[in-house]
Amino acid sequence: MILTVLSSLDALCRQQACEALAAAHPSAAVVVHDLLENGTVVRRTFRHDRPGQRQETVLEHACLGCRVRLEVVPAVRQLLAGGEQHVIVGLPPGVPAATAIVALRQELGGDGRVTSAVHACAPDCVEDHIWDHHTLFESGFTPVADDERTSGEFIIGELSFCDTILAAEPDVLPVDPDGRARGLELLRELAPHADLAEDATRIQQRRHDYAAAIGRTIPGTVQTARRCGGPFTVTHRARRPLHPERFRHALGSLAAGCCWLRGHLWIASAPDCRIAIQGVGPRIWLENTGPWLPELRPDPGSRGTLLAATGDGLDADEIAKLLASCELTDAEMAAGLGPWTIHQGPSGQTDPTTTT
Repeated sequence: MILTVLSSLDALCRQQACEALAAAHPSAAVVVHDLLENGTVVRRTFRHDRPGQRQETVLEHACLGCRVRLEVVPAVRQLLAGGEQHVIVGLPPGVPAATAIVALRQELGGDGRVTSAVHACAPDCVEDHIWDHHTLFESGFTPVADDERTSGEFIIGELSFCDTILAAEPDVLPVDPDGRARGLELLRELAPHADLAEDATRIQQRRHDYAAAIGRTIPGTVQTARRCGGPFTVTHRARRPLHPERFRHALGSLAAGCCWLRGHLWIASAPDCRIAIQGVGPRIWLENTGPWLPELRPDPGSRGTLLAATGDGLDADEIAKLLASCELTDAEMAAGLGPWTIHQGPSGQTDPTTTT
């Protein structure tokens, strides 16, 4: 049995991707969900070159979890019970593949094992979406008013989790060849683990490794990217704890021009805590992920800061100097850790910071 879950930021990319997958696999059943206003969910089921079926349901709660649990999971269960051997699930725009896959595994057990997690996107639009400061609701990608994620946060999450990226280019506006080439380079840099398919027939089945996908999305995790020209990634380590005030002042310069900033920090004011940093486009936030766990840092003496920045024209030497300037001096180390404070929100997560 083959079960493919496909996510996308917008309905046009998702529709083109679903149609391309259906054409590449004529025997597959494709089920697509859309969330409309007032909690109405539209389900469409179709096969390549065959008439489709349409069904509407009104949900009392229109949150992402309810949407998946009450609509997507039953639809897949029904198709599998009918003997389908290949099911392609097109998620509503803005719904993470991980949300659906976790629900399918929990509700369907072995039958809910996803073989491919695919994210469909237009390469020439990815960078613009990453730098968009509007929420998904403000940009019209979802009718859920309290969804405060930006398009960049959604895309980075999908690129980290999914095993395959499918280039989808709806025939709405002419594609800029240079923008497309740059977008493909950026996608390869942001998701070095993933297969980048420009044709649905080239998608490899059974590529999804659930444990590895979850591991890539743990806050503070850094993947080693492959430099391929254009946007590239600078990675730097700091062995000493960081002075919180000096780091706060340097953060804007560290993040300038970065599409994606991520890693973990060793802050002098919280030496026993692993602080995750995440910056997507114009938004940056820190999160206290708890103590340095043995499985994450086998040697307590190896605590440190690991920072990765992806963007254009990044100066690796300048980033190294900035981070080094934040490290505690010999005198500060001799004085001991802890005489500084850092302001955190009630949940241990700092308020998002906007940079320009």
